[in-house]
Amino acid sequence: MRGTLPDRCGTFTIGGHPVTRLGLGTAQMSASGVWSHPTDAAEAARVLRQAVDLGVNLIDIAESSGPFNYEELIAQALNPYPENLLLMIKGGLLRSPDGQWEPVPRPSFLRKQIDTRLWYLKLNRIPLFQLHGFSPHAPVADQIGLLTDMQREGKIGQIGLAEVTVAELEEARKFAEIATVQAEYNLINRAAEPLLNYAEEANIGFIPWLPLATGALASQDGPLAELARRRSVTPAQLALAWLLKRSPAMLPTPGTLSMQHLNDNVSAVDIALTATEVDDLDRSIPRIDRLARSAQYWR
Repeated sequence: MRGTLPDRCGTFTIGGHPVTRLGLGTAQMSASGVWSHPTDAAEAARVLRQAVDLGVNLIDIAESSGPFNYEELIAQALNPYPENLLLMIKGGLLRSPDGQWEPVPRPSFLRKQIDTRLWYLKLNRIPLFQLHGFSPHAPVADQIGLLTDMQREGKIGQIGLAEVTVAELEEARKFAEIATVQAEYNLINRAAEPLLNYAEEANIGFIPWLPLATGALASQDGPLAELARRRSVTPAQLALAWLLKRSPAMLPTPGTLSMQHLNDNVSAVDIALTATEVDDLDRSIPRIDRLARSAQYWR
């Protein structure tokens, strides 16, 4: 590989902290991806360390990956943490006995979530905390107010939002500086395009979840297979290259439990798509426009 990762893919600044535009997610480190332990904890730790060695300094952790399984894993694998590492923690959901996800009913619940995750991560401050949607049981001002209170206490660095509309983002910005937003976005599903455009214009980082459409875009017989063969790259690399080309605010965090896939994903930053190739992808990939507004889709 040539040069360092920040030089090759560029950086995006979050609260004065430059992060590589290609990060790492943790949801795919287990067989189910939801509410489960890592499939192979030792291998997951190796992937985390290798990602940091390759220059990745943005790691995405969601509460839907499990009850603090990944916080424990990350603390074991990476603590003491590199100074330039930015951990992005999503929180604000509760899992019901029937497996459904709902926003926490009161800000006090959210404070307990954050304090518990700090303990598992062995941190005094979460660098970037993303609220996973707004609860209908409390005003937006109260929910954001709890996060700004915790900012002042030094327990949160930057505030982000996940699975919100443009209107909800605008409302939240009345009460706090919002550093990032996250929504499902990939070549197949671009329903969050208005949110992406707003984020780019406001200099807010946009983190696409399901960047490979749950593997559909990585398949060797999927919609990207032919162009990938012509370019001598993998379909997953092509999908990530398209995302990076789409916007300077785009910060994909693909997850994997494979060292080979990690190396392949990082190599995607070296793929320079031509305008013709981008047009071909835009025209040829079947698209859906589904906003992931139900908690059952949240990751």
